[in-house]
Amino acid sequence: MNYSRNELVQSEATMNQMRNSIYHLQRFMKNNGLTEIKQRLKRMGQNIAHTYVKYWKPIEVIDISNVSNGLATIYKNILNSTVSIDINSTNNTISVIDNDCALCKYPFEDIEVAGCEIVASMIAEFVNLINANSGTLFALEPINITESRTLGNKTCVHIYKYLEGGK
Repeated sequence: MNYSRNELVQSEATMNQMRNSIYHLQRFMKNNGLTEIKQRLKRMGQNIAHTYVKYWKPIEVIDISNVSNGLATIYKNILNSTVSIDINSTNNTISVIDNDCALCKYPFEDIEVAGCEIVASMIAEFVNLINANSGTLFALEPINITESRTLGNKTCVHIYKYLEGGK
């Protein structure tokens, strides 16, 4: 059966297939001597955002005043995750705690890069694309995955740097 991209955006099975395949892909890359796996996954997330934003946007502009609601909506609608969000205005970071990360359901002893590297990069790029033509100078940059269920933690924690005034 062939699905359109719009149908895939609305399909729950898509995330299960992606989760299952991402770890096989990492093993394949490692076994074939490919390096920079984390950077490759981040680029994958950015590319997903470029496709996804063509089919759905939760809001026209995301800035510091609505970033918590915007992120929560994106995580819920794309990843089916309910997240906790903490904004630290001292160092311009946002911590997103995801207890049910779509790509990190199981721990793997042979995996070194969390699947949620894709998620964090996708989310940041998605926000940046939403704001690209809005005149709003607010951007997100994924900084680090400090915890991941794939790596044996109980939650996934995605850290973003937010930039006001543009990239």
